[in-house]
Amino acid sequence: MNRKLEHARFQKLITELAEDGRTLRMKRYIQHSNKSTYDHCMDVARHSFFFAKRLHLRVDEVALVRGAFLHDYYLYDWHDHGDHLHGYHHPDIAVANACRDFQLSEKEAGIIRSHMWPLTLTKVPTSKEAAVVCFVDKVCSLRETLNRK
Repeated sequence: MNRKLEHARFQKLITELAEDGRTLRMKRYIQHSNKSTYDHCMDVARHSFFFAKRLHLRVDEVALVRGAFLHDYYLYDWHDHGDHLHGYHHPDIAVANACRDFQLSEKEAGIIRSHMWPLTLTKVPTSKEAAVVCFVDKVCSLRETLNRK
């Protein structure tokens, strides 16, 4: 698939979720540095999709993009929330919110639930899609944290 077709495919997969009023609430919250949770999740979804493409992985593209975009759908400012164990707890909060607001497949829920592994030791990624999102989230988070201005 050429790059233009890949970009068009990604846009088709992400548009409905990205334009939904419920996910747009993520723009209110800062994730790392000055990046909103929405923008962070969009980056993780985009990079996960293209990472899988470059590695020629046979993945469920719908589950990959949806799980990646909703992986931090916890809907609060974790800096002010008072939960010093946010890293451990937010995957469960995100999956509960996503299940409440959207119909998730088990694979999508698993992507969200396991994205903080190995911090969340018992929530190991069990699919290629979950492993990709787990890895790409770490790369995006590190880049955002190191690019503080």
